[in-house]
Amino acid sequence: MDLARIRNIGIIAHIDAGKTTLSERILYYTQKEHRIGNVDEGTAKMDYLEEEQSRGITITSAATTCAWRKHRINLIDTPGHVDFTAEVERALRVLDGAVGVFCGVAGVQAQSETVWKQADRYRVPRIAFVNKLDRTGANFEAAVQSIRDRLGANAVPVQIPWGLEREHQGVFDLIRMVALRFPEEDKGARVEETEIPEDELDHVQLARHELLEALATEDEELLELVVEEKPVPEEMIRNTLRAGVLARHLVPVFAGSALKNKGVQPVLDAVVDLLPSPADIGSVRAERVDGKGEESFAPEPKGDLLALAFKTVHDRHGDLTFVRNYSGTLRQGDQVFNPRVGKVERTGRLFVMHADERDQVEAAGPGEIVAIVGLHHTSTGDTLCKKARSVLLEGMVFPETVLTMSIEPRTAADRDALDQALRILARDDPTFQYEINGETGQAVVRGMGELHLEILGNRLTSEFKVPARLGKPRVAYRQTIAAPAEQTSVFERQIGTKAHFGAIQLRVSPQEELAPTVELSLDPAVVPKAFWVGIEQSATAALKSGLDLGYAIVRVKVEIIGGEVREGETSEMALAAATAKAFEEAMTAAGVVILEPIMDFEVETPQEFTKAVMADLNIRRGRVNNMDSLQDPVTISGAVPLAEIFGYSTALRSMSQGRATFSVAPASYAPVPDAIAKQLSF
Repeated sequence: MDLARIRNIGIIAHIDAGKTTLSERILYYTQKEHRIGNVDEGTAKMDYLEEEQSRGITITSAATTCAWRKHRINLIDTPGHVDFTAEVERALRVLDGAVGVFCGVAGVQAQSETVWKQADRYRVPRIAFVNKLDRTGANFEAAVQSIRDRLGANAVPVQIPWGLEREHQGVFDLIRMVALRFPEEDKGARVEETEIPEDELDHVQLARHELLEALATEDEELLELVVEEKPVPEEMIRNTLRAGVLARHLVPVFAGSALKNKGVQPVLDAVVDLLPSPADIGSVRAERVDGKGEESFAPEPKGDLLALAFKTVHDRHGDLTFVRNYSGTLRQGDQVFNPRVGKVERTGRLFVMHADERDQVEAAGPGEIVAIVGLHHTSTGDTLCKKARSVLLEGMVFPETVLTMSIEPRTAADRDALDQALRILARDDPTFQYEINGETGQAVVRGMGELHLEILGNRLTSEFKVPARLGKPRVAYRQTIAAPAEQTSVFERQIGTKAHFGAIQLRVSPQEELAPTVELSLDPAVVPKAFWVGIEQSATAALKSGLDLGYAIVRVKVEIIGGEVREGETSEMALAAATAKAFEEAMTAAGVVILEPIMDFEVETPQEFTKAVMADLNIRRGRVNNMDSLQDPVTISGAVPLAEIFGYSTALRSMSQGRATFSVAPASYAPVPDAIAKQLSF
């Protein structure tokens, strides 16, 4: 297919902003589906998992393909809950554009900021859709201003709503200067175009003038027309908008109510007219495996293969690996090279996905997203290419896990099944990790939040049929050091008839980077290079051990600065033991500090409950950074330790008669208070 007619887009937003509702209307109006799915009724096509249907939220990103104006749109509907932010991360890594959905009442919310930053990280051009303008309290201008203020985006309305709340009838198109209605008897499928009512004309003309002023900074010819007060052609407006979107200078804003079937088709038009195609993205650069610079891959069907695996899914009909192809052509039975594992794999069948349905295809060219059966060694973030041209594409950044939970098999016979199920879950979800005690069979799993771990626990019993006992979620504390320290330790022991000796001097010091690092600054004349790998491995293992407390060590740099060997007595084992001992003693000397995860929070509460909510947050060691008390509901935002918000949703419902809502997102780590640190140290 012509690359210029492909759009790879994602729908991103805060939970309950209306992403899936918008996606369902897109499927209906593009005639991909013949009925409109409903999230609340559990009939949404894109929420196909049992857990999604029962809870009314999106848990996993779902992919589909539809057509609009002779263009193919590959669409991924992403979750809005913070516990499943990894799904957003890997979707945005492979998408060319995105539609940000915002609630017309609340505007930018906590998770809106998170997903926007993720899109910034991968330089994804965006358009915005202000949704729910039929709801009580809807304020389009305030929502647009929140996009500007909180996201730092140059939000430029190209539509404004025709009425709000119960009076919401449709939208005014500022490019064509027409009014658009979406009759409910046709479920919004028919778009009525009418003249702008006389009593609205001044308001609409002012909004159009603001649009043209914003675009004038992008195009000198358009600026001249605005200054001279001459008509600006529609085509010039669209071209300038598109150029601004591709350069990520502008975020065009659209209006409507997806639930009431208003304003969806203009969003589809904008996807085609304004968001980039793979041809616009152009050549992709990837680092050579040998470290000798980069290679460039053009989006050409006959070029060398370059693809990125961005998701794996366990499926009873055959596990799937989702792949975005950037160059060359993928076919069934092809041999592809995975540089990370250094192995050649053979592709099985290729599918274009429609949520949980599969349509088999013969090949996938540049710009296409497909799912492959038969890749056994490929995981999230792996590059697929030709062995003769081994390269690595930019990977993905996943957040640190913040909660732990114990899982143990009900019987010894279930141990192997539990291990296999956890291995599959960890492969498919980069934010899920686990360790199994070889003696007891108990597993300690780590995840992003209570809901994340609860759903993974449910999958063990419902999907994998593994009888297991689940413990209560616990905070995943970390430990670091207060100051630098140096230590020299000696391992000297007679084992049988052989003497073993090794001495290591190392320094530990605090660092900003969360992940700990090991650096060797040894003189090969003093400590031969043959021992260096063993020393480095010992230091790395010591960092992972968690020492006596068992908490993961972070923000620590270990530098091996010296050592001593004796001919005939020094072994790799002796130096490794000396390294471990020196590390433990240096950590003690440096002063261990226990860290706890801090969460950014946002609470929306009716004004009458503000005092109760604020008092409760204070008890929970919450720090309020901002409170918008001029509107009802009141928005309160700040930071709070994760340990203090277990079960907070129940408490908040109780103190607000079920009318307040909250959301959180991982923010940072901070030292725990001394009293709590003492409790955690015993």
